[in-house]
Amino acid sequence: MKIAVPAEVDLGEPRVAATPDTVKRLVALGAQVAVEAGAGVKSGILDADYEAVGATIAPSGADVVAGADVVLKVRRPTEAELSSYKRGALVLAIMDPYGNDAALAAMANAGVASFAMELMPRITRAQVMDVLSSQANIAGYRAVIDAAAEFNRALPQMMTAAGTVPAARVFVMGAGVAGLQAIATARRLGAIVTATDVRPAAKEQVASLGAKFVAVEDEEFKQAETAAGYAKPMSAEYQAKQAALVADHIKKQDIVITTALIPGRPAPKLISAAMVASMKPGSVIVDLAVERGGNVEGAIPGQVVQVGGVKIVGHLNVPGRAAASTSPLYAKNLFNFLETMVDKQAKALAVKWDDELVKATLLTRDGAVVHPNFAPKNPSPEGAA
Repeated sequence: MKIAVPAEVDLGEPRVAATPDTVKRLVALGAQVAVEAGAGVKSGILDADYEAVGATIAPSGADVVAGADVVLKVRRPTEAELSSYKRGALVLAIMDPYGNDAALAAMANAGVASFAMELMPRITRAQVMDVLSSQANIAGYRAVIDAAAEFNRALPQMMTAAGTVPAARVFVMGAGVAGLQAIATARRLGAIVTATDVRPAAKEQVASLGAKFVAVEDEEFKQAETAAGYAKPMSAEYQAKQAALVADHIKKQDIVITTALIPGRPAPKLISAAMVASMKPGSVIVDLAVERGGNVEGAIPGQVVQVGGVKIVGHLNVPGRAAASTSPLYAKNLFNFLETMVDKQAKALAVKWDDELVKATLLTRDGAVVHPNFAPKNPSPEGAA
């Protein structure tokens, strides 16, 4: 089996889908691995590093995927890239399928079996394949570093002969993977950290990292989580009380980091223009959801904007801003998933199409979009009721 690792054609994507470690493991499974020249440079990996573990270096994207049975990517292949792929090839990437019907149709027309890594179910056996968690973890860290870079004061309390510099106050909105890492990082840098989340279970996690939890903790809040650990919709009355509490809290903060994302839907608005205007001059807001519409009113994708005296940071592809850390994690996620599709004795691909991981992530196969969430709806027969 031949496995190809092309360079990413999106110039804003510095990550790479394989590292020398995962290439070595793939070769051990019996694969021939080809890597496009320069694919790993932005993640700190040289072509010679790949060659040292058994990969061959191809001069172009078309050359690297020629005849490949598997293509490993960070982002979904473009139509131009797909023109060089072998029909029937397996393609593993972060596919961003929601609202991108034309791109899914292009993959179906190319005849590839495409797998969306971000649709991996959150079950125990798939934890080592969970790209959302591996990338969000570093994004939460990077959000604090970006905030500190834009903030015009130190984060920790500092006592000097000339006086005391007070610790910065950091508020993290959303205590998922990115939020928890942001809390931990801000605490390491010496900030006073608070956080909020709609799930009651998050309170204990926030406290375990040394931060204070901020929420209206009434009876409705205590019942706001399903047995599966998901947040229940809250009443309008509760939402109004929580918004008032958050608005009052934000006024006193130096840095706010928002992390709320809902798969397949626009990011929820957490911070209004009025809340931004209430913050002190020199304050910083980092919106990690800016690519999905943003949590912050006034955030602009790809820009750091000044609104009054407040900076709103809207960097794109935050995991890619620490590519030398995120690429190895992502590459290992890919390897762990691909390994389940290989017959180790025969040293050949043997996809178990009825496996729950395959069914959850498979978008296109045999010329059609097959995922139930994205497959075109069949029109009703003529005359049907």
